[in-house]
Amino acid sequence: MLQFIARRLMLLLPVLLGMLLVVFLIVRFIPGDPCVAMLGERATPEKCELFRERYGLNDNLFVQFFRYVANIAKGDFGTSIRFGRPVLDIVAERLPMTIELAFCAMIFATVVGITLGIIAALNRNSFVDVLTMLIANTGVSMPVFWLGMMLAYIFALLLKNTPFFIPPSGRLSAGISVISLFEVWGLQDLTGFPKFVISLLSNSVLFNSLVTGNWAIFKDALWHLILPSLAVGTIPLCVIARMTRSSLLEVLGQDYIRAARAKGLTENLVIRHHAMRNAWIPIVTTIGLEFGSLLSGAVLTETVFALPGVGTSLVAAILSRDYPVVQGFTIMVALIFIIVNLVVDISYAYLDPRIRLE
Repeated sequence: MLQFIARRLMLLLPVLLGMLLVVFLIVRFIPGDPCVAMLGERATPEKCELFRERYGLNDNLFVQFFRYVANIAKGDFGTSIRFGRPVLDIVAERLPMTIELAFCAMIFATVVGITLGIIAALNRNSFVDVLTMLIANTGVSMPVFWLGMMLAYIFALLLKNTPFFIPPSGRLSAGISVISLFEVWGLQDLTGFPKFVISLLSNSVLFNSLVTGNWAIFKDALWHLILPSLAVGTIPLCVIARMTRSSLLEVLGQDYIRAARAKGLTENLVIRHHAMRNAWIPIVTTIGLEFGSLLSGAVLTETVFALPGVGTSLVAAILSRDYPVVQGFTIMVALIFIIVNLVVDISYAYLDPRIRLE
């Protein structure tokens, strides 16, 4: 197991390097000049020359790329062209929101999706099966931005002043703020990567409120995440439901399932201890892929619900040609995606003892 993890971590470097090279080139091949995008009508040739000189954009692409890689190796992700702030500070502010949204959405999608998939598989070709898959296909077909607006309209407008009211936007209610973990733990003097990690934890409202015991803030943050999680989790829910149904139906047709039933085991034991244990691998793979895709930022959902996450920040950085911010967000999301895939691969050995990762 340890050898497998070590090999996967060693493969992380070339994957990240290749990803960084592709993103580096794609961002710079986007039509437009960063100077013009930032300065607008004030972008005179003289100012643009100084602008390019300041941010090293006068050098050829090879020099820019290797300089950037060297800075990353030292823990320096550069400075935002648009805001003049370190990229890691911007990432630490925006990434926790997207992680919280993705985590809550996947909990909803996994629990409901697996349940619907099992119900459909156990009632194959029946009315329940058709109805369940109809719901799943409908969920995949609904545009996320439309579903988000409909949820906000129903729960925030139609059900206003009722017990079913749910906030339509924002991360926390007005007047509520969290205490910085730097102050709680007395870590104001931290710098570099440790500062970035603590900033991530501090800006995660759910984690912050848990460790500080602010249950009112924790409840309020969860309350604001309900509608975005339902909107962004609908498509993964439908994919997981269909995969669960397909995987479970394939397992239920195996000889050992018929043998288990012939021994007199109850249907509950057959499903839980025999069928589902062998149907988990494709389901877990699907969950890992869907969770990784949500981490890239649900741009439409974050826009509809006014959430300060990765998606909206990444789009704004692309439009303003803020190269360091685009690359910083891409690296962090890719790193998390790789870690999620590593966890999924490791889980295979526990789900199916026949698999030996070594």
